[in-house]
Parts: sequence; structure tokens; C-alpha cells
Amino acid sequence: MDERTALHGVNLTGWLSLEPWVSPDLFAGTGSLGERGLVETLGRELYRDLVTEHRRTFITKTDFELIARRGFNAVRVLVPWYVFGKEGPEPGPYVGCADLIDEALEWAEENRLRVLLALSINPGKQYEENEVSSAGRNHRESMLAVLSALARRYAGSSQVLGIEVADEPVVQMRKGLFGITEGVSPHVLRNYYREAYQAIRAAAGEDMRVVLPDAGMPNAWRGFMNSRRYKNVWLDCHLYHYADKIDATGPAGAAALVKSSRETLERARKSGLPVMVGAWSAALPFADSLMTPEGRIALERVYCSEQIAAFEDLPAWFFQTWKTGAHLSGWDSRIALSSFERGMLV
Repeated sequence: MDERTALHGVNLTGWLSLEPWVSPDLFAGTGSLGERGLVETLGRELYRDLVTEHRRTFITKTDFELIARRGFNAVRVLVPWYVFGKEGPEPGPYVGCADLIDEALEWAEENRLRVLLALSINPGKQYEENEVSSAGRNHRESMLAVLSALARRYAGSSQVLGIEVADEPVVQMRKGLFGITEGVSPHVLRNYYREAYQAIRAAAGEDMRVVLPDAGMPNAWRGFMNSRRYKNVWLDCHLYHYADKIDATGPAGAAALVKSSRETLERARKSGLPVMVGAWSAALPFADSLMTPEGRIALERVYCSEQIAAFEDLPAWFFQTWKTGAHLSGWDSRIALSSFERGMLV
């Protein structure tokens, strides 16, 4: 595949690390919202059996074939920090999955798909799976070690588009005159990005693309890491609008949301870096009871088509996500994009 070809793909969320919103049946009756809770509830042995079987069946070679057949040419794979198991830092009780990434790259090659590996950590986010995602020096060193190992392992792979150094960081924001929200300090996050870049470059050279999440701050990266010292760096915006305070029960509301996406991308471009969209969905900010299911589906289709048009000059975008256990219409590409012709996705 030509490096200049725009990449239009899907996330494989909930595959290598479990997500309750993607596979709620795995968490039913446990009272847990994350893998650590499953370990505590089920015990290590049952947890290992559960996650091993889930990974074996949730995404398979057939999924890669279907993804390519639908017209996508890329996938974004969230890689857990414990990807290398006992051979990596801070594995805890979790099951490694580097062998599955190796297999996924073979499936990708067979189906002419590129793969973006995104380290599934969220610096600053406060939730039970975030034990290795704090801003502390020890955890940061562990994450850099994982990024370095990933880069070294896949440095020669033509299928790997690059490595994204985190997923969705949460940055501290001022609240009123004296308050401050929870999250990672912006300067700490910037330092982590620089160190992550150096770790990947030292392990894989300049050909490995390094992707930086914008952390919900598209205005904050003007001039950041776009000097001659830094090569092959992209900025990633995640464009969700399901929580926006807007009446999107009609075409005008959907158009306003798309306008917001365009404005966000324009602000991000002022960074001077190529900008991609690592995650977006068809989910609109209104209750299903406000219109018929048929009307909602029709409006989501219009919304998706306008979003795709807004992304047309980007080097890459990835829908969230390829599949969900409950077939969530706004998030599952098999539902949300089912009426789109192959040519509309290429």
C-alpha cells in the first residue's frame, strides 16, 4: 500500500484488553467495571481462562477479512500495558498478548490492512484500570519500556503504521479562581510525549510513525515537536459528540456537530503536525425516545456521511469500533456503517 494512501479504518476496542461497554456479558454479575475487578472477583485462574477465550473468539482472521471486504484499509489496536506479560514491566496478574499482535499482523498483511498500535493507557484518568497510568516517574519509565519493546519488535513490519503513545489522556484544567480538575499536568504529559518519541526512535529509527493524542486540547500543540529534531509525528483527535449540549434531533443539529468537528481539526492543524482522527462514532446526543428507531438510524447515517466528508483531507481516521457484543448502533461499525457502499469508506 502506498504511504500516501489515506487510511480509513476501525478500532478493535475491547479485544486485547476488556471493555465492559463492548462486552458487557463478560462482566455480568461480577460488580466489576475493569479487569482488576474481574481478577479479584473470579480469581486468577478463572480470569485467565476468561480473557484467553475472549481474545481467541472476539476478533479472528475472519474479522480482518470482513473489515477489508467492507472497504476499510486499516485497524487501530489498543495494546494493554501488560502486552508482554511476565517479560514486561508491572504485569500483575494479567495475561500478555504479544503473540496475538504478531498473528494480527499476519492477518493484516493477507488482507492489505495497515495497523496502528495504540498503548492503552490514559494518563490522568481516574478509574480502576489506571494503576500504571499516573504521572509518577516509576510508571512513566515502565510505559517507556513497553513502547521501546513494541517499537523494537515491529520495527521491520511494513504493516505497522506506527505507535500511539497513549489513548485518551485527561489533562488538568483550571476550575474557577483556585480550583483545578483531576488529571495529569500538561507539562508532565508533554515531557512524556518527548520521552516516548525518543524511546521509539532509539528502538526503531525514523521510519516508525509516532502518534500523540491531543488530550482533548487541540489548541495546545502549536509548534510542539514539529521542529527538525522530530520526524514522522502525527497528532490524534478523538471526535465524540454524544455528550455535547445540543439538540441533535434533526439535520440542523447533526450539521452543528460536524461543524464542531471541523473547527476542532482546524485548531489541531495549527500545531503544524499532520492530524488524524483516532476515534469517532455515530452516537448523537439525544434520547432514543425522542424519535422512531428508523428516524434515528436515518439521521445517524446523514451524520456519519457528513463526518466522513469532514475528514476527507486527513491522512487517517478510525471509527469506534469494529464490533460490540450488544450491537450498539452508534458505536458498532457493522451497524452504523452497514448502509454505506464500499466506495464511500475508501
